[in-house]
Amino acid sequence: MDKIVERGRGGFCYELNGAFAALLTSLGFTVAFHEARVLDGDGRPGIPYDHMVLRVDTVDGTGPWLADVGFGDHARFPLLLDGRGDQRDPGGLFRLIPGPADGELDLLRDGTPQFRLDTRPRALADFEAGCWYHRTSPGSHFTAGLVCSRFTADGRITLSGRRLVTTVRGERVERVLASDAEVLDAYRTHFGIALEEVPEAAVFTAGGTTTP
Repeated sequence: MDKIVERGRGGFCYELNGAFAALLTSLGFTVAFHEARVLDGDGRPGIPYDHMVLRVDTVDGTGPWLADVGFGDHARFPLLLDGRGDQRDPGGLFRLIPGPADGELDLLRDGTPQFRLDTRPRALADFEAGCWYHRTSPGSHFTAGLVCSRFTADGRITLSGRRLVTTVRGERVERVLASDAEVLDAYRTHFGIALEEVPEAAVFTAGGTTTP
């Protein structure tokens, strides 16, 4: 919470959805944590507790809703968790379908599998191992490079290393930032992150430790 709210930094699903759950709970919503496993291009799921999503129940009885602010390029609005038809969103056409096992749902975006959701509620502490893996393992895409990304009013902006990618109404423009000053300005201007020096991705040594 301190990292995101006080220090103005981003995070990944465990941090972002965890903070969002705290906000929603303080506003009177009923929130439950759910495990999800990201599906690759062949439909194979990631590790257990690969991703965290939220079930949100409202006081007016609508929903329940699937809320997820930690999946990157994704739905901008909550999705009906019990809905099995197409759900249109600025981020695409979404659909929840039964998964291969009882209590599982697969989320599709424009027909492409995104993640597999376990509908059983979990405790926040259950996600510690998945969080540790994604922070430390060379097999995690989060340790493969530096990425900062957010929605804009008409698209998305992403800084990946020194590549600044801007998508406006489906049109993608990419440019390489040539100097450290440009990179630092991009962090500050587009993401509100003030840094004194350009961050570097971790390097994994043979012993399994990481060094800057």
